[in-house]
Amino acid sequence: MTRQDAVTTELLAGSAAARAEDGFRLIYAEAFAEPPYGETEDDVSAAFRRFPAQVRRRTFRAASARTGTGEPVGMAYGHTLTADTVWWDELTEPVPEDVRREDGRRTFGLMELAVRRAWRGRGVARRVHETLLAGIAAERVLLNVHPGSAAASRAYRAWGYRKIGEARPGGGSAELHDVMLLDLR
Repeated sequence: MTRQDAVTTELLAGSAAARAEDGFRLIYAEAFAEPPYGETEDDVSAAFRRFPAQVRRRTFRAASARTGTGEPVGMAYGHTLTADTVWWDELTEPVPEDVRREDGRRTFGLMELAVRRAWRGRGVARRVHETLLAGIAAERVLLNVHPGSAAASRAYRAWGYRKIGEARPGGGSAELHDVMLLDLR
């Protein structure tokens, strides 16, 4: 655990992450209700229907940020992409085979990262991100970000991510997202 500005970050896996689901749901619901996302309670429920299966993945890991009183303020989670991932198939323009090649260890997929509004601008997102990625063996990190979220896009670029394409996560009717990659080598 690391402590800074009255916020503690913690790395979680498996059952510990499953026990943090209520806090993650609260953070997610609050952060993604805002523009440009506009997610509803139904959207939040749909996102968290996948969570129990995600936490059971061997390579799943999560990071949480809490105040000294235990209030959840930030979270991030993801897992290593499998060799048969569809993530690369969702890009609107194909990338070279050497970029899209997966072996179950090469790429960590950052599924979600969010911080509650009152805690933004305090470095919480960066600390959650650093906690999540500390010690991973992957060569790189892949994520999708809504292009209308200028603050998130700026943060990811400041942390070293670069845009490699655009995708419609989950299918053809989804909004277009920027696909960003962070090289860890």
